[in-house]
Amino acid sequence: MRVGVVVPTLELHERIGVEVVRVQRAGGDRHGAEATRGGYRVGMPFHHVAVATRDLDATRTFYTEAMGFPLVKVEAAATLEQTGWARHVFFDTGGGELFAVWDLHDDTLPDFDPAISRGLGLPTWVNHIAFAASSLDDLAARRQRLLDCGHDVIEIDHGWCHSIYANDPNGTLVEFCCTTRAFTETDVDEAARLVAIADPPLAEPPAFEIHEAPKA
Repeated sequence: MRVGVVVPTLELHERIGVEVVRVQRAGGDRHGAEATRGGYRVGMPFHHVAVATRDLDATRTFYTEAMGFPLVKVEAAATLEQTGWARHVFFDTGGGELFAVWDLHDDTLPDFDPAISRGLGLPTWVNHIAFAASSLDDLAARRQRLLDCGHDVIEIDHGWCHSIYANDPNGTLVEFCCTTRAFTETDVDEAARLVAIADPPLAEPPAFEIHEAPKA
């Protein structure tokens, strides 16, 4: 049996008898102790985020051409349940981080909507995937690339960051976001206050601009 890259859930561990082992670095790296100290900040980049697709060709075209992420790795393997197979497709988003999609081939799986919000009955803007833009010029270039590839773009200035949004072929909202100012102690204090109260004061929804792609 080929070894795939799927990590089984704890429920599946119990069902198929896979033992989960935690590995501890020799000597430790002290992060556990340091993380308990007030004010400790740790860099924790994502390795990859993975979502499912129902249209691999359209998804590959979108992420390589419209988003600008090179295809760098593909793995295909039998599923852990041995009822089908899956292809794991990785795109390089830069900085050692990846975005991945699953191309699933298993007749035992239920029909599903791959949109990560719509598939749960939520508005499209709720669950979304945001990628970092390095500057406002970078953001503008990425906006133009999406438009040139035929995708409408929504643009919002959130005050502390500036964002553009488009829908991928699966119905998932993707974003490029550029942080435009550093967080202050006031921001941190206000965040602690607002997250703790039952009825926070409500701001108006942000203004947005729609950029329509040229008609073919």
